[in-house]
This record gives sequence, C-alpha cells and structure tokens, in this order.
Amino acid sequence: MDNIADDLKNALNSLVSGAGDVVATTRDVAKNTVVKTLQAGGDVAVSSVDTAGKVVSEGVTVASSTGISTTKAVTGLVSGAIEGVKEVGGDVESTTTEVAHGAVKGAQTVGADVGEVAVSAVEGAIHAAHDIGGDTGELAKDAVMGTLKAADEIGSEAGSVVRKALLNAAALPHDVIDALLTGKTD
Repeated sequence: MDNIADDLKNALNSLVSGAGDVVATTRDVAKNTVVKTLQAGGDVAVSSVDTAGKVVSEGVTVASSTGISTTKAVTGLVSGAIEGVKEVGGDVESTTTEVAHGAVKGAQTVGADVGEVAVSAVEGAIHAAHDIGGDTGELAKDAVMGTLKAADEIGSEAGSVVRKALLNAAALPHDVIDALLTGKTD
C-alpha cells in the first residue's frame, strides 16, 4: 500500500501548486489509483473493497498534509474510488460502505471534523451514483452505514457528531438518513 500513498501524494501535491478543482482532481486520482491497483493485483472481488478503502483513507491523510480541503477531497476520493471499483467489475455497494468508513477513520486520524467528512463521504457516494448510473438512495444508504460504523468505532461522541451532521446536512437525502438513524421507513 506504500505505492498507493506515494501515487496519491504525487498527484494531490499538484493541487497545492495549482488552483485546480479539488473534487474533480481527487476523484480522478482515486479512480485511476483504484483501477491501476486492482488491474495489477488480480482478484478484483477479494481486493476491491479493501483497496478502495485504503485509497480513501490514505487520500484523507495526504490531503490533510498538503493543505487541501479535507471535505472537498473526501467527496472526490469517495466518488472516484466507487467509480474505479465499478470500472473493474467490483462490488459497488460494499465498496461504498468501506470508502465512507475509511474517510471517517482517516479524518479522525488527522484531526479533521468527522461530521463534515461524513457528510462529504455521502455526497461523494451520491456523485458516484449519478456518474455510474447507480441507485442514489442505495449508495447514500451504504455510505451512511459506513460513516456511522466508523464513528461508532471511534467513540460515542464521534457517533453523535456524525449523526447530527448527517441529519443537518441540507444536501443529503433526509428520508434515507432518518430511516437509518431511527429505524422508521414510512
């Protein structure tokens, strides 16, 4: 996985020197890194979820160290990782859960706001769904599940922060989030 971190660092460092589109660039970098790694590694079914999660987690670390907006980077990283897995024929739903999980865990590692990153991860999943022709509600649900799992692993305070951020984010599908958080599906 050292090569993934190096590839991400090299590609994302170019953002610091130029005034590029953080979301688009991180999406492209994540997608290309996932595709290249999985094509070189062989068994897509076994490795796609793990690889995509590591790309996003490492990407959060690299973005933080280079001064790039962590939330914008997460939106792009999550979207790109999902698109990359889709391109090589991997499991998109499991990948979505894992990349959202990786984003929140990465955010906690670098001291970023886990609530804001959780919202960005769900936004990235929604962008990916549009780009790959996937079910937006399903990928949003998978991303919410991944963010909640990671937040709960970090601790109850992080879990509360993520739940509150998801419920208060205007751009997210509240019917999906409400159903997941309350168990009510009406």
